[in-house]
Amino acid sequence: MKLVTCLHRGEERVGALTEAGVVFLPFPDMNTLIETCPPGAFAAPGRPVPLEEVTLLAPIPRPRQDIICLGMNYRDHEREAARYDAEAFAKDKPAAVYFSKRVTEAGRPGGEIPRYAGLVERLDYEAELAVILGRDARNVKAENAGDYVFGYTVLNDVSARNLQTGHKQWYFGKSLDGFTPMGPCILTADETAFPPALDILAKVNGELRQHSNTSLLIHGIGEILEELSAGMTLRAGTILATGTPAGVGMGFDPPRFLEAGDEVACTIAGIGTLRNTVR
Repeated sequence: MKLVTCLHRGEERVGALTEAGVVFLPFPDMNTLIETCPPGAFAAPGRPVPLEEVTLLAPIPRPRQDIICLGMNYRDHEREAARYDAEAFAKDKPAAVYFSKRVTEAGRPGGEIPRYAGLVERLDYEAELAVILGRDARNVKAENAGDYVFGYTVLNDVSARNLQTGHKQWYFGKSLDGFTPMGPCILTADETAFPPALDILAKVNGELRQHSNTSLLIHGIGEILEELSAGMTLRAGTILATGTPAGVGMGFDPPRFLEAGDEVACTIAGIGTLRNTVR
């Protein structure tokens, strides 16, 4: 099932996406749905509302906690990042790189990515598979990790490279308002094999920039959940952004950062395409 959050007649609603439109579900928000029902445990009765009559929002517009992100979790991106700035990005150990991303409100499909002229000099995109947990996770073993996954969505980890490298840490440069577009939907975990092996790509103004597969993660979802949950409780609704493949703007020679008017389209097979325009 594909789940969405949308605006309909000024009201924020949760629904199931069908070929005929959106069927509204009896939950006040997506976080409540995730905490209440495992994937496949609910039906979507009712008459669909045509898609043109709603405005899609991020599937989880207001995450209850910061998003947990993986840095340099594809080999090809690890190499391009080190070429761009070895001091900021070179890895001297094989351990996973974790950081968090503050999200007051996630950007919607079709929405804008703010340019922040005067603050952001090098604006970049990163197409990522985001994993959404459906249960509280503590001391999870990798082989059981799939039991904790509610579903998946597309996330663009928008980054201000000058802030990221200038501060020698990543939190500020990735946490500006509007820097976390998500969507267009949540694909529930029962709709794909675990771990998911899905094509992932990004286009800028129609030009293919990133193209890989989520099976190529250096640190897989099971490993991530086992390591993190050994020392912290991950609440239902937690979002894990699993990293981006090669082809981001800083990876080109010379770099190709985003400018006002650029359209970024991030796609993951089976989930859909997340489109946003820089303003």
